[in-house]
Formats: sequence, structure tokens, C-alpha cells
Amino acid sequence: MERGGIVTDSKIDFAERLPDGGALLGIDLGTKTVGIATCDAGWRFATAGKTIARGKWGRDREVLGKLIEERSLAGVVIGLPRNMDGSEGPRCQASRAYARNLAEAFVLPVLLWDERWSTQSAEAAMIGQDMSRAKRAEKIDSHAAAVILQGAIDALAGSAF
Repeated sequence: MERGGIVTDSKIDFAERLPDGGALLGIDLGTKTVGIATCDAGWRFATAGKTIARGKWGRDREVLGKLIEERSLAGVVIGLPRNMDGSEGPRCQASRAYARNLAEAFVLPVLLWDERWSTQSAEAAMIGQDMSRAKRAEKIDSHAAAVILQGAIDALAGSAF
């Protein structure tokens, strides 16, 4: 299968675009911030990165482009904020549009990953680490991005393609 910029909900289609693995970028897209995480090329460990203030697409593209280049990232996993019943609302549409922009700008495959409960899971983990409320507020988006990315890489690594 060809490599390049696609947006997919299918882990199989995504993995086929990355036959040799490769480090990935995880994104938790909020209305005001973008949480960022990365993983190793073997898809074992997701690590929370930084949270950037969300701006116009051009500014986000510049910041993300530098990270993609510096880390030689092969693909992107972006959280898809479905409603609890699985339906999609306006936030899903915004995430899909952002994913299309990413795929086009960086010619990378982008996997949309169900992010229900990612923020709650990240917050519970940070509380378990006895992190202060102020630190949690500052880091929640990047930790949620790591939860999203870890879920995706666990599913990708555990699948027989």
C-alpha cells in the first residue's frame, strides 16, 4: 500500500501505511489547547509532551511541523471526541477537519482514535502521582494525548496485519 497523507478510523489502514513502524505523534485537540505526546518507533511507550496554546492553523502547523521534523515522526494519532453513545457531534467534526489539515500539510497518515474517557484516565493517573491541582490543570491535555496514543499503539502492536 502507498504511504502518504490519509485520514482513517481504521488501525489496519493506518498500520499498512507504516510497514516499518516509526515514532508517532499523539494529539488531544481542545478548543483552546493542543496536548501533544510521542511514542517510540517500536510502538511500546507513549510519553506526554507539552501542551501548546491553540491558535490559527498556520501557527499550529509551524509548531507541529518542527516537532515532526525534529523527531522524524512517521504518523499521527488524533483523539476523536465521540459522545458516550458513540455518536459524533461538532467537536468530532472539528477533529476530523484538523486531521485532514495534518495529513495534507505533512503528507503523513493520521489515525482518528476514540478518546472517550482519556481525560478522566489521565487525571486519575496524575492524582495517583499526587500531582497538585494546578500542575494537573497545566499538564492534563498532554497526558490525555499520551493516553490516546498509548491506546492506539497497544491496539496496533497487538494486531496481526
